[in-house]
Amino acid sequence: MPDPAPDPKDLNRLLLAAFIGLVLLLGWNLLFAQELPAGTTLDARQAVETSQRAIGRGVGDYTLTASDGREIRLSQFRGKPLVVSFIYTGCFQVCPTTTKFLAEAVDKGRKAVGDDAFHVLTIGFNLPFDSPMAMREFARKQGIGDPRWTFATPSPDTLNTMAAEFGFQWVPTPAGFDHLTQATIVDRDGRIVRQVYGDSFELPMFVAPLRELVLGEPAPRYDFASWVERVRVLCTVYDPRAGRYRLNYGLFIEIFTGSTIVVATVWYLIANSRRRRPPTGTA
Repeated sequence: MPDPAPDPKDLNRLLLAAFIGLVLLLGWNLLFAQELPAGTTLDARQAVETSQRAIGRGVGDYTLTASDGREIRLSQFRGKPLVVSFIYTGCFQVCPTTTKFLAEAVDKGRKAVGDDAFHVLTIGFNLPFDSPMAMREFARKQGIGDPRWTFATPSPDTLNTMAAEFGFQWVPTPAGFDHLTQATIVDRDGRIVRQVYGDSFELPMFVAPLRELVLGEPAPRYDFASWVERVRVLCTVYDPRAGRYRLNYGLFIEIFTGSTIVVATVWYLIANSRRRRPPTGTA
């Protein structure tokens, strides 16, 4: 005898149960993720102090893999100033914004000291996800086509040591990573001479050290402490109403929306396959 047709009420109950479960999951995350747990965020002042202590330090010769697959070494950049930034390719807000602004600063710097006067190196620290292919795609999305700007992946064995020499820190959080948004300026001998912070900054703070290194022009002094207070030095999501850094709720909304679509699609396919199943006769 033919299979019994599926009861639409049962399918609707299944869909409703899945929907309620997703709502509860979203509500749980929103309720208990208002503030990042202690120990999962960087203290901005302490992070900047650590970064500043790197000034004057010589950076070792580390091996990296460029986004085109070439093996490169930091020593290859000696002889000209080098600008170094750290990002992670899974960042959809601050890292892209910071990189695009850095591209503007680099353009101003090249106009001030010459197109071939310095190199730029952007390093992905979220291994193994910041692969050469991911770094290449990140550069493409930010519109970076500068032949003297290299995007590279470090070795897992040396990442922590190299980052520490640059004064760079990061901490994993439920929303991604907390890390300094810094551009490190290194002289032709591999010595750190300036740290520039923020997803945007006053361009002379970036261009002046390059003019000093390339053209010998003394860089002006800045009120560093007050400047740091005015810029966002951490890559995270800031809630100005609460006065604190928080989780990116957009992430949970995306998960909720995507899961709902998946459940609805599965329900639709099951319902249609059962409707179209031919009746089975008896012998």
